[in-house]
Amino acid sequence: MDITELLNVDSVVSHLKATGKKHALQELAAIAAKTSGREEREIFDILLERERLGTTGVGHGIAIPHGKLKDLDRLHGVFAQLERPIDFDAIDDEPVDLVFVLLAPETAGADHLKALARVSRLLRDNAVCEKIRGCDNPDAIYAVLTEQTATSHAA
Repeated sequence: MDITELLNVDSVVSHLKATGKKHALQELAAIAAKTSGREEREIFDILLERERLGTTGVGHGIAIPHGKLKDLDRLHGVFAQLERPIDFDAIDDEPVDLVFVLLAPETAGADHLKALARVSRLLRDNAVCEKIRGCDNPDAIYAVLTEQTATSHAA
């Protein structure tokens, strides 16, 4: 599962303004609606429902909100670098500034889990996160997120 299968430059945002977790999820749902063709409210509700089960703030300033949508055509991702870190109820109680939303078809099963694992592995890499935090535009962030893909295909 390559990150390029989940994201394109249009689904990457730099300096997203969000005052808190709920606000961030609303903003991300709006972006996901444009890239997935689904209703913003439907996406927001799915993400919020997942947060009620337990935080998707995985620590080290990273959150990976995710959910499954009925009749979604494929896996979709949205990545945002927040303008300022926000409280996300993360497992380490640290504020979050990097958020990767993952939306999957209800029928995705193992593909959803593989995509979550791939995103998690990528964002656990401190060097990748530091590079992203140093970026100031979506193109640069997309390049960092997908450079592993480029190097693994070149090998």
